[in-house]
Amino acid sequence: MTVVDDLKSRFLQLGRHRAVSRMVRATVPLDKAVTRISRGSVHLIPEALLPQLTLTTVGRRSGVARAVPLLYVRDGEDFVVIASNFGQKHHPAWSYNLEATPDAEVLLGTRRIPVRARRVSESDRKRLWPSIVAVWPAYDDYIEWAGGRTIKLFRLTPR
Repeated sequence: MTVVDDLKSRFLQLGRHRAVSRMVRATVPLDKAVTRISRGSVHLIPEALLPQLTLTTVGRRSGVARAVPLLYVRDGEDFVVIASNFGQKHHPAWSYNLEATPDAEVLLGTRRIPVRARRVSESDRKRLWPSIVAVWPAYDDYIEWAGGRTIKLFRLTPR
């Protein structure tokens, strides 16, 4: 294992602590600002550590565009995003927005990609889960912290 691999492994394990999870959640507004100002070319955490995209949905009540940075895994050409809400007891707002209006946009680096969202089937969930926790091991902890809430997974298919 290289020094970089060792550092990445240690970083990923840190997310399994509630205090670190709360800290990461608190940085989301700053990450959104950095990504917006850089037009997608910069996130607070480098892409080499965590694969990130910015998902823009339409607010189900407001009709206003809402952007949120998310981790993702690839499944063929599709992006799979995890509505973990850092293990909180309620689903994130963006997941309700996607259910109301499945047409959205992904900002991947500086590329804007129109996508259509749909919930991941249970069989796909089982198949994808190992690759999801390989990206962020804390997702296993988030299930426990969420108090029985089923964490939604969404497949974002480029249109």
